[in-house]
Amino acid sequence: MKMKKLLSLAMATAMVAGLACVPASAEGENKLTVWCWDPAFNIYAMEQAAEIYKADHPDFELEVVETPWADVQTKLTTAATSGDLSTLPDIFLMQDNAFQKNQISFPDVFADLTDSGIDFSKFGAAKVAYSVIDGKNYGVPFDNGAVVAAYRTDILEEAGFTLDDFTDITWSEYLEKGSVVLEKTGKPLLSMQAGESDLIMMMLQSAGASCFDEEGKPAMTDNPVLVEVMNTYAELVKAGVLVEVNSWDEYIGTMANDVVAGTINGCWILASIQSVPDQSGKWGITNMPALDNVEGATNYSNNGGSSWAVTTNCANPDLAFDFLKNTFAGSVELYETILPSSGALATYLPAGESEVYAEPQEFFGGDAIFAKITEYAGKVPSNNTGVYYYEARDAVAVAITNIVAGSDIETELQTAQDTISFAMGM
Repeated sequence: MKMKKLLSLAMATAMVAGLACVPASAEGENKLTVWCWDPAFNIYAMEQAAEIYKADHPDFELEVVETPWADVQTKLTTAATSGDLSTLPDIFLMQDNAFQKNQISFPDVFADLTDSGIDFSKFGAAKVAYSVIDGKNYGVPFDNGAVVAAYRTDILEEAGFTLDDFTDITWSEYLEKGSVVLEKTGKPLLSMQAGESDLIMMMLQSAGASCFDEEGKPAMTDNPVLVEVMNTYAELVKAGVLVEVNSWDEYIGTMANDVVAGTINGCWILASIQSVPDQSGKWGITNMPALDNVEGATNYSNNGGSSWAVTTNCANPDLAFDFLKNTFAGSVELYETILPSSGALATYLPAGESEVYAEPQEFFGGDAIFAKITEYAGKVPSNNTGVYYYEARDAVAVAITNIVAGSDIETELQTAQDTISFAMGM
């Protein structure tokens, strides 16, 4: 299935010349294999991309192998550590927060996409940054994890507020207004799962901050932004504006059962919100609060998302590059197609200007939320996730649990940093 040397040379010459075509190949050489998970979301999107690509490349074939994220990680690790990459597909989906760790740990697996012809400027800069290592691109952004603040507008109205009162605000303003909502309606503004650090990480990224320095070393102590985040979180809990629950199901239940007046999370949370039909028209979305006392703080962040990677085992990388360039990195039609059925929002910025994205959504008060979220994605600051991102999340989760219980912030951050330093062998 390997491309003949002469054909590869011709393809390389075509790319240098700026030509955007893939010449016909021998039987089987127009086929790509893909690993990803979730039939209703990622797999559906990839299959629709194949249909769009086939319109101009009728001989193209795509085989999608349903592979849960945990299995992708296991198979990737096994192949890389054994030195046998032949078991890998042509393309696979990688969680954004795990991208840098995997590419740095297994550099021989990931094809360099920097000169693939893909225009990465068409995506939100922060989304692209997840898969950039040493200035080189290794991933094509896919689903949108831009953070939204979603509110029950009927509850806000009961407290004398509108959605505009919660737009472009700071966390101190959020706390002040949330205290009024709690007093007048008996409902907290926000719920979060205890022992998790999602909101902590969202707050950090909103200011372009991280648990690591530019060299990837732990930077939890002497980190004024992280201190501000921890203090803010603890104040919200103390005031009752944020209520912690014990499980994910309980977290979803707080919204479904009218326990809270809102939530702050990646835009994928909207699917759960819309699972309660009788709340249609009662929700609205806006941007998240910005940190006080932090230079460069914004009202935008990200939580979750994934990107497509091409493996060095790919027999026809030119085909893989061209496929991704003309679908996920070049087709507004693709994103318009997959949005209604899967809810998969683009980080491909031109999609936000399409008619489909501009359609009003009755559930959210007639607002064109899809265009709004795509706009948010373009404003998210980049930050350094680091190789030990998930370990840092866990350490910070322990720290905030103890801080809420009354422990000293500096002591807990020192413990968190010591934990990560030990894990990194420092």
